[in-house]
Amino acid sequence: MTRTTPERPVDIEGLIPELSEYRGLGTRLHPRPGVPGPDQSSVGGPFLWPVDESWPMCTEPHKRRFGERIADVRLRRKILAEAWSRQPEPGRPEGPTDEEFETLRSLRRGRHAPWLTDTDPIPLLPVAQLYTRDVPGLVLPDNADLLQVFWCPFNAHGEDRDIAVHLRRRKSDEVSDALTDMPEPEVVGRAEYVPDPCVLHPERVIEHQWGDLLPHSIRERLDDWEDWEDEDAVSYQMDLSIPPGWKVGGFAPWPLTGPRDVMCVCGRRMDLLLAVDSREWDRGTRSWVPVEDSDLADTEANTPTQVVVGRGGRLLVFVCPADWSHPNQTLLQ
Repeated sequence: MTRTTPERPVDIEGLIPELSEYRGLGTRLHPRPGVPGPDQSSVGGPFLWPVDESWPMCTEPHKRRFGERIADVRLRRKILAEAWSRQPEPGRPEGPTDEEFETLRSLRRGRHAPWLTDTDPIPLLPVAQLYTRDVPGLVLPDNADLLQVFWCPFNAHGEDRDIAVHLRRRKSDEVSDALTDMPEPEVVGRAEYVPDPCVLHPERVIEHQWGDLLPHSIRERLDDWEDWEDEDAVSYQMDLSIPPGWKVGGFAPWPLTGPRDVMCVCGRRMDLLLAVDSREWDRGTRSWVPVEDSDLADTEANTPTQVVVGRGGRLLVFVCPADWSHPNQTLLQ
């Protein structure tokens, strides 16, 4: 099924024509639960990976013994999904059974990998793979047609003690013998860093620059136009600027820190590659709910990947426009 973003509730360029100079294009990925294959773009799905190529590992020193077993994360989700999907029966309450509750209570955080030292390599977790044929606007260097995104699922990297994102790109037609069993870490620092398998429904959409980065004259006109006393009124930032959810390219949102210049080690300003969002929409961004999902707007369908970054925000991944071999950077918003 395709996903279609509704027409914006206001033609803001009709009201403020100068905003056309601050229009851009991004690609909403619209991840939804599914069973993707290695030949498909996905979040949390199997990667197309050569059997004779080493799997990327995290070698940065940090604690990696304590957390949740990745198998327990998936079992908990499976039990809860099945429990809440069952039809109610006379004499049996909704939700998990007593036996299921006992199993859920046993799935605890702990020192589940005591054999690991702080410097032992652990497999990176596959997060998303994106084929350029599927994702409009995704252009990769060196004629590559496949982007693969990994992270180490611990808040433990660098001075900010954050998650570490790793990018790989390749030519898919050069993979003749593909890996069928992907390595995984035994333990993850946070269950919310384990994505559920999702197929993608990429959609190219029009965006407008984050409000704080617009010229003062346009911001003044937007302030005069917006109804600040009505919390249900159309908002430039929420309804007309940058869509929520996982997306490729377009403008970066800055709700947490305010706008920043993300600079490469070479001195160039970096480009937004990917936004990883904890929700596909929320109460403030309901106008972006796809037409096909309108009847699900008030359900947990807005969290299809089960990924939560930061305190429920967005993880922005930036790359150097001149040289992708330069270190990528990430910011939480």
